[in-house]
Amino acid sequence: MKKIAFIAFLLSVCVAAGRAQESRQDISISGIGLIEPFIASSTDVQVHSTAAYGAMAGYRFMLTPSSALEVNYGITYQNKINYSAPNIGPYGITILTRTQEISAAYVRTFHFRKYNPFVEAGPGAFIFLPIVNSGTKILGAKQQTEVGAMYGAGIAYEISPSFDIRAEFRGYVTKVPTFGQTSSSSGYNFSTNKWYNIYVPTIGVAYHF
Repeated sequence: MKKIAFIAFLLSVCVAAGRAQESRQDISISGIGLIEPFIASSTDVQVHSTAAYGAMAGYRFMLTPSSALEVNYGITYQNKINYSAPNIGPYGITILTRTQEISAAYVRTFHFRKYNPFVEAGPGAFIFLPIVNSGTKILGAKQQTEVGAMYGAGIAYEISPSFDIRAEFRGYVTKVPTFGQTSSSSGYNFSTNKWYNIYVPTIGVAYHF
């Protein structure tokens, strides 16, 4: 009887291990920071931004044990984007902004025991949504969606067959938003003719199934 119980236990362990090895999908939830660099342009417009913090949800489907396709949705709470130029005024114009990311990527993973470094890249849409309140100094700011790219490199640490912790440095490449203010006829001209390389440190947890 003890031998039968022992064999049943071994079989259950093997089945669980087999199921863990067959996991081809995972979902993740992460905290993110969003750091927009200072922009100085030939149009005399300068753009300063504060950091923003938010969350991101992701879904990853494994094509092979080392390659996958991923989709992500992220959103930040708010940050300040300040535009300054000779025609804007000495203190500039501040717009409180909520930034959203919708992206897809190809992911390449490298396996070293429980440590799994990875790199990824793909297209993305980035939505800059002005928050209309006392912190936004212009009422004519409009929501703006820009198409760009997302890239990243990070490492996942396996804490169990079903869960891992991921830390990653991600980046968004997209045009600097103008919020519809592109000529003096609209009130202000925020045009910079520049691209953002936004830095997005990320840390979270993933569940494999």
